[in-house]
Amino acid sequence: MTAAVLSETVAPGVFQITMNRPDRKNALDRASYVGLIEAFAAAEADPQVRAILITGAGGCFTSGNDIRDFAASAGDGARIAMDFLTSISTATKPVVAAVEGFAVGIGTTMLLHCDLAFAGDKAVFRMPFVALGLSPEGASSYLLPLVAGSKRAAELLMLAEPFGPQAALEAGLLNVVVAEGAALAAALDKAKALAALPPQSVALTKLLLKRGHAASIAETIATEGRHFGERLRSEEAQAAFAAFLKR
Repeated sequence: MTAAVLSETVAPGVFQITMNRPDRKNALDRASYVGLIEAFAAAEADPQVRAILITGAGGCFTSGNDIRDFAASAGDGARIAMDFLTSISTATKPVVAAVEGFAVGIGTTMLLHCDLAFAGDKAVFRMPFVALGLSPEGASSYLLPLVAGSKRAAELLMLAEPFGPQAALEAGLLNVVVAEGAALAAALDKAKALAALPPQSVALTKLLLKRGHAASIAETIATEGRHFGERLRSEEAQAAFAAFLKR
């Protein structure tokens, strides 16, 4: 594991993965993605792990991709981000998210692959891909219309505006909105409940819930990834990145 990602067993059967760059609002660089991929692989391989809890350090989920690292990665950042999305989208064990502060970009789209998600009432969500000259990722172009409806999905993805936890709840990204600071406790409570249930039954139920969309999700992640990589090299994206880095 890397210092950018921490992992530990926090309760019997519950494996917590924490995005850990609080000084950067847990922005995800390449080391972060390596840590996330390794942590999910460890959780999947450990028969004692029955539920995966993902959160962020310092009262923030994640501010999305580290733009400076992404701009310097020559496309490697996009590839490893897609590898993480494959890891979380194909996890066989239940994944529970606890969101506080910012959930930007992949911080929002990864919630589409979590089985349960809880957020504090001051959380801020955004999928800023269009504003950065990019395109959707995480199978969001497929999954978001399914859970939010086509009009809401177009609003959130095409306008790229921030939105609050109530809108995220209505869009199907969350299960419950709780008081600020209470998301981790709420998520841990449900992760413990999942870990206490018969694990093969839980895994089979997750498989059955996802099987109808699994092939389409995998295909969409791959297709979005190709477009995302092309957009990274576009003049629009390069201009947006340069403007961002001048702030």
